[in-house]
Amino acid sequence: MADLRTPLHSWHVAHKARMVAFGGWDMPVQYTGIIEEHKAVRGGGGLFDIGHMARLSFTGPDALGFLESAFTNSVASMQVGQVRYGLILNDRGGILDDILVYRFRDHFEAVVNAGNREKILDWLKEHLGELDCNIVDHTFETAMIAIQGPQSVALVDGLFADDVSKLKYYFATHTTWSGHAVTVSRTGYTGEDGFEIVIPNALGVPLWEALIAKGAVPCGLGSRDTLRLEAAMPLYGHELSEQIDPIQAKLEWAVKMDKGDFHGRAALRNRLPALPERVGLLLEGKRAAREGSMLFAEGSAVGIVTSGSYVPHLQQSIAMGYLPKNFSPVGTELLVDLRGTKVTATVVALPFYTRPKT
Repeated sequence: MADLRTPLHSWHVAHKARMVAFGGWDMPVQYTGIIEEHKAVRGGGGLFDIGHMARLSFTGPDALGFLESAFTNSVASMQVGQVRYGLILNDRGGILDDILVYRFRDHFEAVVNAGNREKILDWLKEHLGELDCNIVDHTFETAMIAIQGPQSVALVDGLFADDVSKLKYYFATHTTWSGHAVTVSRTGYTGEDGFEIVIPNALGVPLWEALIAKGAVPCGLGSRDTLRLEAAMPLYGHELSEQIDPIQAKLEWAVKMDKGDFHGRAALRNRLPALPERVGLLLEGKRAAREGSMLFAEGSAVGIVTSGSYVPHLQQSIAMGYLPKNFSPVGTELLVDLRGTKVTATVVALPFYTRPKT
């Protein structure tokens, strides 16, 4: 049961969003419909409440060293203002979470998946030891809003005291809105350009409505899921888990084995080479494969689907899943069990969708 609510919750309810439990939070899954909202992001600008994502800060003389030991990617090589994707691993090399780390002049911040907030906070504090690093959870003090789509630059134009359109991709800055301090980053989870704004709770709804007044379309988690699937972005609890390591998930680019020691590094060095790996699948017809659908080859079950949907922009049924290496090459044909009916599925290269270069 979801008992947590973002500062925008009452707005969602008042505007007749369909609400669902997600990661312990009561969140909007759709307003007008997933297809319309998906197309709004691909063709213009979609607005997402992502206040359920956990927001942590790290201060103190040992903050850098601690993050280097906890995070698979390099923190020391980050520029001030840079944002970097990476993972926190258990001692077996399994993925505890995938997170974003922000480097600012005098502190660091991190964004953690909603359902993993307590687990990661506990893990961080357990592994802190005697290091002089203060970890603070700011999740309940702020709203977090994402604007995504090819019109996102135009939609944020003139809103903030600074011109955030000059932000490089995967960078962040502190600025103000209506005289109040906000953090703006330029990342995204849809395959499109976009921005995320962290703002005090009381200003969440006013900023949300200001973006809608400029033409942004409110979108729910349903379209966010189909958008990230088209872009082949893994989702924790589906493509990522404590039983999956980064090499299986094809996230080795976010693991810097030569940066020095970090939790899980030894296990990755000693891992078995033949573990199943994440693949993309194109299904025949319009029926969607769901999480848990089995993949068959030569009459036997050989893999499993972790995410799947018929996606409105590509107008195709696509999926991600895990297959042994001998069945994972692009072009391999398999069968997927769709609730008792077997349909042809072909392994394809990831991502399914890449935004046009401008």
